[in-house]
Amino acid sequence: MTAQEISLQHAKSDKLFYLVANIIIYRQQDQRCLILKRSSTEKVHPNKYCVPGGKLEWKDLPLDSPTRHNGDVLDYENAVELLLAREAKEEAGIEIDLSSKLKYINSVAFIRPDGIPVLLVKFAAYYKSGEIALENGSFTNYAWVNTDEIKKYDCIQGIAQEITQTIEHFKDNQKN
Repeated sequence: MTAQEISLQHAKSDKLFYLVANIIIYRQQDQRCLILKRSSTEKVHPNKYCVPGGKLEWKDLPLDSPTRHNGDVLDYENAVELLLAREAKEEAGIEIDLSSKLKYINSVAFIRPDGIPVLLVKFAAYYKSGEIALENGSFTNYAWVNTDEIKKYDCIQGIAQEITQTIEHFKDNQKN
């Protein structure tokens, strides 16, 4: 019997995590990546530079429209890709290129200051289009940076290395 509602009733509490995905957006024309400055009101890493991203939410899994039925399981293909496209649009006002495969960067599990465990998975994608329009109340500044410029910003730990890795990857694999 397929699920009739999303519920935590039968979930094992010691196996619950927020699933968060981040996207490092690479602009090929000048070989720079986008960083955003978090608001001072953010619970985690206030005033630090980061990259767009967000949590997978229950609304991302509409029970009436899975991408396929897999026996009694409802599948939602490309859930992370769609999450990243949505977050790039919401947080920065731009579109990422989903016609190219996302480049996996790494993952980190961590515990937030409020005790919530998080699994963060990071990817890189090509910038597609749009002008930067920061999400009101969440971000206060942005920059397109290269491997030298990123060092001048107060970033969340690991961001500078991930920007460098992304730029090197895309420079080595020029899009045709």
